[in-house]
Amino acid sequence: QVQLVESGGGLVQSGGSLRLSCAASGRTFSRYSMGWFRQAPGKEREFVAAISRSGGSTIYSDSVKGRLTISRDNAKNTVFLQMNSLKYEDTAVYYCAANPISDNSVSDLLYAYWGPGTQVTVSS
Repeated sequence: QVQLVESGGGLVQSGGSLRLSCAASGRTFSRYSMGWFRQAPGKEREFVAAISRSGGSTIYSDSVKGRLTISRDNAKNTVFLQMNSLKYEDTAVYYCAANPISDNSVSDLLYAYWGPGTQVTVSS
């Protein structure tokens, strides 16, 4: 089992940047593919990005490709989401999640563990 806690959210102007972090407890972090999802008010939760167990491969949603970058540090049990060129439509609660089954899944059904989320608000 792994516990996840996100940090780094906040209020930023359109075009600005934020870096989200997700710290994981336990000694088995490298056994999990990690993902970021987000949920905007009145909308369903959507996939943002995922990274493989080794960190060697990543996948992104089309809406964030080229602007957001996922990375991980297995020695520090942490996954990151660097967010550049932020847009108003990026406003959402961002969740990190751990997937024990397969690398780089876009389906939230395969993610067994979730953090409580961190709010990102982009002003227009």
